[in-house]
Amino acid sequence: MKSHRVIFTPSGIRGVAAETDSVLDVALAAGVDIQSICGGKGLCKRCQIELEPGEHAKLNVNVAERHLSPLSATEKKAIAEGELVPPRRLACRAKIRGDVVIDVPSDAREVESSIRKESTHIETELNPAVMLHMCQLPVPTLEDNPIDGEALSETLLEFGVTAKPNHRVLTKLQPLLAAHERTLIAVVRDQKEIIDIWPPSPFNLYGAAIDIGSTSIAVYVYDLSLGLLVYEAAAMNPQIRFGEDLMSRVSYIMMNKGGEERLTEVVRNQIEKMLGEASLALGLGPNQLLEVVMVGNPIMHHLFLGISPVELGQAPFTLAVKDWLDLPARGFDLGLSDAARISFFPLIGGHVGADTTAAYLTQMDAMEGRSVLLVDIGTNAEIVLSHKGRVAAASSPTGPAFEGAEISAGVRASPGAIERVRIDQQTKEPVFKIIGHDEWLADRAGAISSHNIIGICGSGIFEVMVELASAGLIDESGLFRPQQAPERFVEDGNSWKYLLVNQPDNPIYIKQTDVRAVQLAKAALNAGVALLADYLDCEEFDEVLLAGAFGTHLDSKFVADIGIIPNASASIIRSVGNAAGMGAAMALMNVDEKARIIEAVKDIEKMETATEQRFQEYFVAAMKFPTAPAVIEGSRGARRRRRRARIEQ
Repeated sequence: MKSHRVIFTPSGIRGVAAETDSVLDVALAAGVDIQSICGGKGLCKRCQIELEPGEHAKLNVNVAERHLSPLSATEKKAIAEGELVPPRRLACRAKIRGDVVIDVPSDAREVESSIRKESTHIETELNPAVMLHMCQLPVPTLEDNPIDGEALSETLLEFGVTAKPNHRVLTKLQPLLAAHERTLIAVVRDQKEIIDIWPPSPFNLYGAAIDIGSTSIAVYVYDLSLGLLVYEAAAMNPQIRFGEDLMSRVSYIMMNKGGEERLTEVVRNQIEKMLGEASLALGLGPNQLLEVVMVGNPIMHHLFLGISPVELGQAPFTLAVKDWLDLPARGFDLGLSDAARISFFPLIGGHVGADTTAAYLTQMDAMEGRSVLLVDIGTNAEIVLSHKGRVAAASSPTGPAFEGAEISAGVRASPGAIERVRIDQQTKEPVFKIIGHDEWLADRAGAISSHNIIGICGSGIFEVMVELASAGLIDESGLFRPQQAPERFVEDGNSWKYLLVNQPDNPIYIKQTDVRAVQLAKAALNAGVALLADYLDCEEFDEVLLAGAFGTHLDSKFVADIGIIPNASASIIRSVGNAAGMGAAMALMNVDEKARIIEAVKDIEKMETATEQRFQEYFVAAMKFPTAPAVIEGSRGARRRRRRARIEQ
């Protein structure tokens, strides 16, 4: 089958396409960041690209319009509806018929996403699983009947290490001794196995802590000889194209033969790429990065390990394994040395994963002896509560609304996304901040005309809901009150929508269905927390800790005002950053932390919210917006309730 060259700009990444490949197929295989949240089905219209026809002498390629397939029916429809402006094409629908140069516009690049999983300072002693010992072996004589493998083990006894060389070491041992006057560096793991030997050169050991999130992957590389963070990076989880949320990915696997293998392959490839970039940036040799500690939710955990997560998508949510795992890296195709090891944190239950366990490790001391709630808000909120010497965990199905999905104008945290909102309680006029611009913008042509405002991300969704409630534009049941600001409301079928940004080409509205999606999410989390508090007989919290990339960027006032945590004021709510990634780093840096969390998990009680009788009661009660006006009674209120019923149907 004939192949074609594909060059992407501005990244310069190159790929090779077969006749049946779309531009998106090649882009994803080559590691080019292109937005696609529908799995390449032509639904989201986000994977927009442009062909660069003509002779590209520098690239040694000549591109013609015919080198892409003709416009598909999907693209023609998108053009007619104003969702696609020629000469742009949809990468998932444009098939490659010849050599091409493809430009990925900035608004279509996932790499532009503001993936904010920066490290947080951790405090732990430096005591990694792998250590270096420089050894000088005695010169053998005929009288000694020498054995170099035994001599190496005897020399290590001087360091208090009882370890034997493995086969890999034995194959390298004698040539290395001969080349370096019987001197070498022994690389010892867990004080019991010599996993490698190095020349006596000033090389350091390195390890990586990796947080595999459903939306993004964060990698933190540490110098294990010095105890220093030397590199960090984040990237989108490529599994997103198979489903925006976890259950969508499980559904994809159930409906597509071999789906689990595809999801496993793409996440491993992404991690291999990120580790390769880290090694290149740090100038590491092929055998220096030897320890990788990973965390992730149960579905990410199973998929990375090559285990089907189908059982996790249905009751009773059975795990294949939950304990701490230490596995040879060679079985995962991550481009690491044969001596490298992959470790995965233990899980707590079917929907409370290793990311929660790792976050708990970072907060164990702060939670001990106090009533402290630890919450990671995502598509599936994971909750840990300590109270009177007991620790319990639960999950609550919040869905993806808080992260922008299921919201009509929702987008990920990318440049141009609204992340902060304020609505004047008198004039009802909004102001907002967008990612990439520090100043507040008013909804006036002169203020917004120079900005490309693409939608509203998770933190903005949080804030706009609270502001709508506080300004009296929705009542406590979540129904719009258009009479309070007639100029900002537009009829939307049987309902209304609120005009947040009056851009001519892309007006941004908050719809009644958006309010409903947030209500469902916040009520689910509130109910989960309430049930966990009941389980431990905890009447109030001393502190509420928000973990994860999303929770990090929420204002505690808005968290309190929206009502996702029952009876929690802003004064007791604080962010703890990407605690999952930092928990992985703690275990990477110190084997005592590893032992500590392995023991601690045994004592965490798991509560299943889905089977609790009071879930529905708490859920319904938590649907209200606490700062909004009460529902107006009488005929008008009745009409509103009937309208709401129609919307919910």
